Amino acid sequence: MVSKPPAGDPVQDAPQVTPPQHAAAGLPAIGHTLRIAQEQMGLARTARTLLKVNQKDGFDCPGCAWPEGDKRHVAEFCENGAKAVAEEATLRRVTPEFFAAHPVADLATRSGYWLGQQGRITQPVLLPEGGERYEPVSWERAFGIIAEELRALASPDEALFYTSGRTSNEAAFLLQLFAREFGTNNLPDCSNMCHESSGSALTETIGIGKGSVSLEDLHRADLIIVAGQNPGTNHPRMLSALEKAKAAGARIISVNPLPEAGLERFKNPQTPQGMLKGAALTDLFLQIRIGGDQALVRLLNKLVLETAGAVDEEFVREHTHGYEEFAAAAKAADWDETLAATGLDRSEIERALEMVLASERTIVCWAMGLTQHKHSVPTIREVVNFLLLRGNIGRPGAGVCPVRGHSNVQGDRTMGIFERPAPAFLDALDKEFGIVSPRHHGFDVVRSIQALRDGEAKVFFAMGGNFVGATPDTEVTEAAMRNARLTVHVSTKLNRSHAVTGTRALILPTLGRTDKDVQKSGKQFVTVEDSMSLVHASRGNLPPASPHLLSEPAIVARMARAVLGDGSATPWEEFEADYARIRDRIARVVPGFQDFNARLAASPGGFALPHGPRDERRFPTKTGKANFTAAPVEYPRVPEGRLLLQTLRSHDQYNTTIYGLDDRYRGIRGGRRVVLVHPEDAAAFGLADGAYADLVSEWTDGTERRAPGFRVVHYPTSRGCAAAYYPETNVLVPLESTADISNTPASKSVIVRLEQSQSA
Repeated sequence: MVSKPPAGDPVQDAPQVTPPQHAAAGLPAIGHTLRIAQEQMGLARTARTLLKVNQKDGFDCPGCAWPEGDKRHVAEFCENGAKAVAEEATLRRVTPEFFAAHPVADLATRSGYWLGQQGRITQPVLLPEGGERYEPVSWERAFGIIAEELRALASPDEALFYTSGRTSNEAAFLLQLFAREFGTNNLPDCSNMCHESSGSALTETIGIGKGSVSLEDLHRADLIIVAGQNPGTNHPRMLSALEKAKAAGARIISVNPLPEAGLERFKNPQTPQGMLKGAALTDLFLQIRIGGDQALVRLLNKLVLETAGAVDEEFVREHTHGYEEFAAAAKAADWDETLAATGLDRSEIERALEMVLASERTIVCWAMGLTQHKHSVPTIREVVNFLLLRGNIGRPGAGVCPVRGHSNVQGDRTMGIFERPAPAFLDALDKEFGIVSPRHHGFDVVRSIQALRDGEAKVFFAMGGNFVGATPDTEVTEAAMRNARLTVHVSTKLNRSHAVTGTRALILPTLGRTDKDVQKSGKQFVTVEDSMSLVHASRGNLPPASPHLLSEPAIVARMARAVLGDGSATPWEEFEADYARIRDRIARVVPGFQDFNARLAASPGGFALPHGPRDERRFPTKTGKANFTAAPVEYPRVPEGRLLLQTLRSHDQYNTTIYGLDDRYRGIRGGRRVVLVHPEDAAAFGLADGAYADLVSEWTDGTERRAPGFRVVHYPTSRGCAAAYYPETNVLVPLESTADISNTPASKSVIVRLEQSQSA
């Protein structure tokens, strides 16, 4: 039976802590999935909805971007995917009466959990200038307000158009087209905060900023290295692929500051054996210090170079550039420095080397644990060096595997959501639509916040997401957002960003992945691109949450017509009526999408985009080859009496969406304000398990950034390291603390001190 949303915020001042678990999924995952689904949807709707998740005739999960194989299980979803679907397909509703009862000042005091639990937003609302509450507004008036504000700007570059990774290919293509026809490349997106470092490193080294492997490659690998990633929570269906690889003989090295249950043992809930016993996954756990990955991989490269016959000399000679300079740098790697940077024992690294040398087909997977440091781009370049040395790119069962978080974050970038677009893309766009796109670069996420802070930007438009909750330096970001003249959020549900507004604010409710989308030409579908460059359709099957909702493509098309008026020759109305017409244009602009509609019709499971390095060992770099690089080794230096904090998710969380207050794999229940600290480090601070501490970050600007009242949990993390959940700890991440080159916030390496707190 569907339950009502919580009337008040739950008390979180006394989290319960038990020892961490050593296996993921199994019966508890099934039970938790069914409980959440029933609370949000009821039994009948649960069955109707979940059986369509990730099916060829169904809808793409609004959670992570992990791909599906050609043969689909009847239950092709994980626990956290089911939570994401349940929250979107919920029967709870946020109506105008809700906004009348809750002024914005009240919403600002609520937790992200409480806001999200209220349900689907049912009609557009406006916070007028000087107003205290959101109030209903017609779609026509909403688009009129956007047009008023955009037309009043001194320059198109005073507008920002942000995109969340949930946005479909069709909506993303229209949004970037509108922004560029309007006159700006200010197209920040969530990739700026996650895998921008991966894209920067891979584009330079192999010529394409995407992974080079397929699911089949994972199943054929001899060795899989999983670094800076927790698939048991963030990409649970990846565990099935790792289980299959293990059954075929693969070995797995996990490289992480924290032990994670999902990488220890996977109890596959889809098989009797999996439910009873499960499969051990990790063969070697390297419990590295935060930020020590580049040093580790550099030393492994040195050791490979020193091993006779270990280098694939033919591949290096025929397909790579820069080997000599790289080899000289690698040979200079120092054991003592590496042990200090990583916190590992020499024997552990030697064991890893044995496994590397025994493998003919190696894949390296990674996520935010590698991408959110100052030296993330050099770290990922070093991973590429490691794979190039033994010819592990462009070979079946081998390659790079950056595991994307949100379900279409990769597709949005493919569609042109990028503040630094390639000239060739803009040339094709201009030729197709008869426009003149700006050629100067726009603002990424960090620069967008700085522009709002400094008065350089005045209108903020977000296609999905929770910008305020996802971004660093919370107090700075929120003050910057309040400087805007207008903030606009295209959303399905409430989040923190709706309570932190400009002078005026709009919430535009949209269809979700689960919702049926019918336009003038009939029922529509959208498309997405997964983490392995497979493009496929997504078709919702539920009646929309309200008759007042518009689809994302319809919102962009109507906004464009209101803003650009008769001066635009782009057929926006035609695009809203029939998404196939959008795909026809994508096919003529974006490489790899030729005959887009026909290929989707011919292949219900979708199709793979071309990938030169993977498909034919062709590397579209400036040198025409895969590039070795030779950056200096970096790792965080932490002053005495300080810890290095990484921000992370709980198991009851997806990005900034909080499904519940537990993190059962880590033994945390009933609260999120916890900090995981090694017992010996906690003792040095005089903090017993169960004590409360304020987390205070330290940065070069001398500003005190404080997150008060965190329950200290003695936890088996790496010495000198700590971990705590975001968005609660985003306040500690300085806006200017970013990765070199990619400008990604360095949320995985925050220097903090712990001060005794009286909060509880």
